[in-house]
Amino acid sequence: QVQLVESGGGLVQAGGSLRLSCAASGRTFSVRTMGWFRQAPGKEREFVAFISSSGGITYYADSVKGRFTISRDNAKNTVYLQMNSLKPEDTAVYYCAATGTSYNTANTARAYSYWGQGTQVTVSS
Repeated sequence: QVQLVESGGGLVQAGGSLRLSCAASGRTFSVRTMGWFRQAPGKEREFVAFISSSGGITYYADSVKGRFTISRDNAKNTVYLQMNSLKPEDTAVYYCAATGTSYNTANTARAYSYWGQGTQVTVSS
């Protein structure tokens, strides 16, 4: 099993920045693809960003492209989401996800086997 723990969420004004972290523990040697999703109140969980096992391939939802950056440090078993130019519509619970399968793209929730508990991001206008 793999456990994922997110951190770094909080309250920020529009235009501000936050950096989310997700630390993996357990059978981390099995982790390959990682991603971030988010879920706003009353809405379905949606894809935010994906990163391949080596970190060489990234992919973003159109809504965050150019503002968010996903990265990973495999030595620390950690994936990051740098969020800049935040907007009120970015307000959501952000979830880290991981899978033992290597993908070139993985933008659907069903591609991932492991999930964190989520961290709240609130952007005020």
